Amino acid sequence: MRVALPVFLYTAVIVFSIVDIIMIDPSRVRALPKWGWIMLVIALPLIGVVLWFIIGRERPERRNHGRYPSRPTAPDDDIAFLGQIGREKAQEDRIRDLEQRLSELDDDDKKD
Repeated sequence: MRVALPVFLYTAVIVFSIVDIIMIDPSRVRALPKWGWIMLVIALPLIGVVLWFIIGRERPERRNHGRYPSRPTAPDDDIAFLGQIGREKAQEDRIRDLEQRLSELDDDDKKD
């Protein structure tokens, strides 16, 4: 049993790595083509597996590379949108206040 478990884990990691290489989108593979990574994992099992997960496989969250700003998922999560709503409300309040002042001035002019 002491020998069977490490051999099983060793084989499972290699099989998982090969299946991962086969199933991954080719645009997310770095440094070598897919067939090169498969050959490396078969030729140098432990080193190949470690290299695949460290160097060869691009993480999905790193696809952006900072070129595009991340977008909020909902309007309430967007700080710029919330700020715009606040500015619009403040502007509407100022307009309403100015209209009220103008109407008061017009009323004062009509009284005289």
